[in-house]
Amino acid sequence: MMWTIHAAGRFAPAALLCGAAALMCVGARAQMPAMADFSGYEHLDRQQVLEQLARATPEHPADFHSKYLAGLDLKGVDFKHANLAAAVLNGADLTGADLSDCNLTVSFAEHAVFRKARLRGAMMFSMQLKGADFRDADLTAARFIGDMQNADLRGAVLAHMDGAADMKNQSMGLMHATISSANLRGADLSGADLSRADFSFSSLEEADLHGARLFGANFSGASLARANLSGADVREANVIDTDLGGSNLEHADFTGSVFRNLRGLETARRGGASGLPQ
Repeated sequence: MMWTIHAAGRFAPAALLCGAAALMCVGARAQMPAMADFSGYEHLDRQQVLEQLARATPEHPADFHSKYLAGLDLKGVDFKHANLAAAVLNGADLTGADLSDCNLTVSFAEHAVFRKARLRGAMMFSMQLKGADFRDADLTAARFIGDMQNADLRGAVLAHMDGAADMKNQSMGLMHATISSANLRGADLSGADLSRADFSFSSLEEADLHGARLFGANFSGASLARANLSGADVREANVIDTDLGGSNLEHADFTGSVFRNLRGLETARRGGASGLPQ
């Protein structure tokens, strides 16, 4: 499903902005300033953020587009579906904040803290989240294409997240979710679509991926020990130097996947699974 947004951060029918979405996603890095250069951004403090949110209405949500909010204490703030597209949140503390249905397209939140935050249904297109802390956060049904390298997602809920590359659109098809070298121990990814996502060198130990779509995903060097992949679509994935010890692979489909140097497959539950090496 293709999601799109109005300028104010509200969702709109896909047909209206299909071409614009492609241009936005492909050109995001070229359009945005280098990480060290946010000199043209308006700086806001916590009080200014709260004042804008206090004036917001459902018809006119707060607009923080291209605003500099880096390093702010924003713990527990309800953003009320605000537009945070292209905002800078690097190092901000959003513990317990509610960003549900917010537009975070092409925003920066590297090393930000989203612990126990709510991002249900958030638009997180081309978002930069290296080293972010999402422990116990709720990202249910969020749309994510971006960079979560080295992120901490222990206990996070990513159920029904749409993190798939859109292969119907060539420009978007070149983009995917990068969740490499991340910690997803005990995370809930059930029913998520993370086709072509990069989980290389990540820990998914005890994670729940049952019914997830992981077509073409990269699990090279990752640990799926004791993870639940029952009924998952893992076709054409890279499963190289991967730990599957004690995992539940029942009725999972690994057809066309590349396997090398697997560990723990002999201890995995494999009833009804297809495409696994003998």
